[in-house]
Amino acid sequence: MPEIAEVARCVHFLRLHLLGKQIAKVSAPDDANVFGKVKCSGPAFEEAVTGRTVTSVGSQGKYFWITFDRPPHAVMHLGMSGWVHIKGEKTAYTNYYKNAKDSEADAWPPKHWRFLLSTDDSPAVEAAFTDPRRFGRVRLVDCPAESIRSHSPLKENGPDPVVDADVFTEEYLAERMLAKRTLVKAFLLDQANVSGIGNWVADEVLFQARLHPGQQVNDLTPAQVTRLWECVRDVCGTAVEVLGDSDRFPEDWLFNHRWGKKTSKKGGPPTLPSGEELAFVTVAGRTSCIAPALQKKTGRAAVAEAEAEAPPVKPESPPVRISRFRRATNSSEEEQSEEEGKASRSKRAKGKGKRKRIGEDGTTPGDKRPKVERDDEGAGGSFPGILRAMNSEPGPPGRICRPRRVRNSSKEDLGEGEFKAKSRAKRKAREEAKSRGG
Repeated sequence: MPEIAEVARCVHFLRLHLLGKQIAKVSAPDDANVFGKVKCSGPAFEEAVTGRTVTSVGSQGKYFWITFDRPPHAVMHLGMSGWVHIKGEKTAYTNYYKNAKDSEADAWPPKHWRFLLSTDDSPAVEAAFTDPRRFGRVRLVDCPAESIRSHSPLKENGPDPVVDADVFTEEYLAERMLAKRTLVKAFLLDQANVSGIGNWVADEVLFQARLHPGQQVNDLTPAQVTRLWECVRDVCGTAVEVLGDSDRFPEDWLFNHRWGKKTSKKGGPPTLPSGEELAFVTVAGRTSCIAPALQKKTGRAAVAEAEAEAPPVKPESPPVRISRFRRATNSSEEEQSEEEGKASRSKRAKGKGKRKRIGEDGTTPGDKRPKVERDDEGAGGSFPGILRAMNSEPGPPGRICRPRRVRNSSKEDLGEGEFKAKSRAKRKAREEAKSRGG
């Protein structure tokens, strides 16, 4: 994108060829982007400019203007790829003409033109505004020529570090930074703070100032603010002085090494002549070229970066809750309780699955219950006999001895004939009782 130096170059050639000249002819096909986005149109531009005399050409950052002997005046922005051409003059950079075909370099009108001007001189001076990508803007501002900078869009922009050197002071920059909580790269790109600084100029300024683009402006020391202000003036002033011709930039500038394909080794990153590697990081939504070894974060930004790069600390596991009934007072008691627990578990494991031996008296080895003697009144023993045994020798405290259930008489006890007779008698008794009840 054209920045402060590129705009200064266009202004230089417009002043050289149009200042004091009368515009005899204008051709401006309507364009919904170039004119329409700023509430203008091609026909309106033609009508406003035709027959006017150019009284001044100026710039503020990325904007430039042409004022006439009476309003309205033309205010322009080059956008991403806009440019101003003068017929017979090489206004663009050397690389532009190196890469362009011979037919395109000398063709007139140039490709992608948005408006054409010609003066009433003989021979006439012809100028063209071109914009392949149509991000440029051309508008008319109806105001006195001397107060054009107090009207939109110029009044919303900050001071130009070259044109407004008396306004862009160290105090202005420090005061502006104190009121912000943003990254220094984003601060420089904001045209409301400083006009004319774009991506490559901001990277160059920060490289010369040895500041990381991710540093917060309100975290800079007074010495860093002073160095930043000096680098903004020096970089912008030098670039404007050579009219943005990169072939004439100082050798130690980052610009000379960030675009080239020279690398420290095949496939490696670009390097500076001193050997420092360059890296590309995204800051404020823009790709930034930095020398990590020279541009390091300081202050709170450095602390935050160190914390972000530190390995995560594992959270401490919560303490094991031990029941107060099982908590040991010291290590020896813990070992003792553990041994007792093992012995108890081993004892239970050994006791599993073993059958109890039943003695001749019908009791087991651990059984303290008395033997119940059989009574002659039944195979299973009589209830009175069981009570007598319980009363004579009671069991251990808290133990309840339940009597055995006396089973009914069976065929084996009574004999088959007696058993059948007894059964018939019972049925007959039930039937009689039922009939009486009925």
